[in-house]
Amino acid sequence: MVEKLRRKPFFYGWLIVAVGFFSLFVSMGARNGFGVFIKPMEETLLWPDRAGISFVIAIGTLTNALTQPFIGNLYDKYGARAVISLSLLTLGGATLLLSLTSNFGMTWSVDLRLFTLTPSLLYLTLIYGVVTSSASGGVSLVTVHSLLSKWFYRRRGLALSLSTAGASAGGLILTPFAAYLIIGAHWRVAWVALGLFVLLLALPLALLIIKDSPESVGETPDGEKAPSPSDGDGNGGRRVAPALLRAPLETSNWRDSFKSAPFWQLSGAYWVCGVTTIIISAHYVPFATDLGISPGVAALAFGFMQGLNAVGVIIVGVLSDRFSRKNLLGTIYFIRFLAYAILVAPGFVGLLWGVSVPPAIAIWGFATLAGLSWIATPPLTSSLTADIYGIRNIGTLNGLTTMAHQIGGALSVFMAGVLYDLTQSAGIPLSYEIPFAIAGLTLLGATFASFSVNERKFSIRYRQQPAAAPAEAA
Repeated sequence: MVEKLRRKPFFYGWLIVAVGFFSLFVSMGARNGFGVFIKPMEETLLWPDRAGISFVIAIGTLTNALTQPFIGNLYDKYGARAVISLSLLTLGGATLLLSLTSNFGMTWSVDLRLFTLTPSLLYLTLIYGVVTSSASGGVSLVTVHSLLSKWFYRRRGLALSLSTAGASAGGLILTPFAAYLIIGAHWRVAWVALGLFVLLLALPLALLIIKDSPESVGETPDGEKAPSPSDGDGNGGRRVAPALLRAPLETSNWRDSFKSAPFWQLSGAYWVCGVTTIIISAHYVPFATDLGISPGVAALAFGFMQGLNAVGVIIVGVLSDRFSRKNLLGTIYFIRFLAYAILVAPGFVGLLWGVSVPPAIAIWGFATLAGLSWIATPPLTSSLTADIYGIRNIGTLNGLTTMAHQIGGALSVFMAGVLYDLTQSAGIPLSYEIPFAIAGLTLLGATFASFSVNERKFSIRYRQQPAAAPAEAA
């Protein structure tokens, strides 16, 4: 089948986009829906506080963060097919093991002041916090975006956005699917179903379809004909393929990127992205149910948000190949700030002025604006990284920026759990609104950092001739 497709007038890179889409669909879709498991597992396993599971999620996010540069480096050395396939195998097996979570007949617990550790939480820390979280780093935006950056140049923004939409579609479909399996059967059944999705669907497709570069199947980036030595640029010079131009800050060693401003601007903004998305992945559904929303409707709202993610990321993908990517990125962060304002405003209005605001306004208003902006930032960040630093070390660089993202998420998700327990014990009625407000305010910094990137100076999109030598600093 693959050989037949290669002989047809069809760019093989679009198959890579499709496999990237589906791999993210089953991996990140399941992972981002962990929030729907919190209360059912909490009731079965008798967790004494919300901070305990928040700690497990934070450990998972931090583990994922610290492994991202390592995964990116493995990608640069061994290619996407090997890294993604092995990661899918591990991820599927570990997801199946989550269905076995229990206290194993043990009754001990350890009070660690901020939370209480039980046997089931220790098991979750090992399987979800370490194994699953490490494996998901190998089938993530780091590897998929790095792979597609090699296959696409002119349509890079669109290709990365289409693949990223897979994560949104996963949340749209798999999160409500898991929620209804939990309601209709049991949360253990839901974990088994998610694990089988990974092993029986995503893994075979990755092994069959993924190729590490256009050259490996006789293609060129974007499927365009490579210019011959006799092709001219119209001005008496030889025309150079855009994909062969050297990015202004491209270096032979990825560490040299630390010397230039764009790396820190993009990483800092992406840190905020992690702060403001992972906290929602874990605590949005519990927050909604605390407001009196039913678990099914809460999961539906989360799925609706994930569905709008796909719409937003595709729109941004089309626009990003035509307009300034850093301006789009800054605008998206500001829209997400407005979403957070909608989420926390009813709680503060009710406390300060005694006015009752329907919780549906906060839940669905946030889902709408956040949905359009949530996952539109990763392809823009990865595209800008490739445009500015080239694809020589793209896996490692994407791993580093994603590490910043995940560290931010680990801090925010644990902060939310701790503040929830503290405010609950103190009788303060804003248990989730306070951590959500803190997270939302960081988006103003991300907006400024994104707008301040000097894209016109540093992006290869504004280069017309190949550079004589790599730039080592900005």
